[in-house]
Amino acid sequence: MNDATSENASVNGNSKAHIKVRNLTMAYGSFVLMREINFVVNHGDIFIIMGGSGCGKSTLLRHLIGLKEPATGEIIYDDLNFTKANPLQREQKLRRFGVLYQSGALWSSMTLAENVGLPLGEFTDLKPAQIREIAALKLALVGLSGFEDFYPSEISGGMQKRAGLARAMALDPEILFFDEPSAGLDPISSSLLDDLILELRNNLGTTIVVVTHELASIFAIGNNSVFLDADSRVQIAAGDPKELLAHSQDPRVRRFLTRGKNGGEAHDYG
Repeated sequence: MNDATSENASVNGNSKAHIKVRNLTMAYGSFVLMREINFVVNHGDIFIIMGGSGCGKSTLLRHLIGLKEPATGEIIYDDLNFTKANPLQREQKLRRFGVLYQSGALWSSMTLAENVGLPLGEFTDLKPAQIREIAALKLALVGLSGFEDFYPSEISGGMQKRAGLARAMALDPEILFFDEPSAGLDPISSSLLDDLILELRNNLGTTIVVVTHELASIFAIGNNSVFLDADSRVQIAAGDPKELLAHSQDPRVRRFLTRGKNGGEAHDYG
């Protein structure tokens, strides 16, 4: 296995690239956060963005969803060069994305059904009754049937994350992006969310990109990944996390993927 250049086929056997990142450099002004990032996300992958604190995991996610522009390099979705696309092409592609932020980002003054229905009301011509029906369906998909009229403050943190996922799914996205989905959750709720992510990928064929530092989640759901290193400011590995654990010779990768095991030193990789 070549740690830095491995390109895995997706678990469904379709190796066609859904996302290609080529020679991407992320920078804030003259400060280069990460340079020469190259990886491929195949259709149906659950792709993990991982690495230590300050390596730019969430910044990379913001580049992928168009919230920040690359200093250099390209991001390509299927046959569309997203980096060079015109505003209309970018807007059309963005409507095919679903994003779940760390906080869930639900509107506290809206019910769960109203939160999920918000993008449907903004981007479709559906009638209120139709929006309500679709919102109920999306909530049912994440195990929240019967909670349509609850407010975010009336449900647990894990349920809020699931409601946020239902809203991210409202427009039937091709790709779901998660930023630390397990943040703030207890181990049981985190495991249930992992199970839900796997179920969505398996049943709907959605490509999923996840920023996380949680080892349990990385190994439970990820079949492809990129590892960013804050010290060298480059990616130092790519591929199935389980394969990286088994075969990587890079001590930084092994230290990250085995932290807390076998009496090893615990590190802060938030």
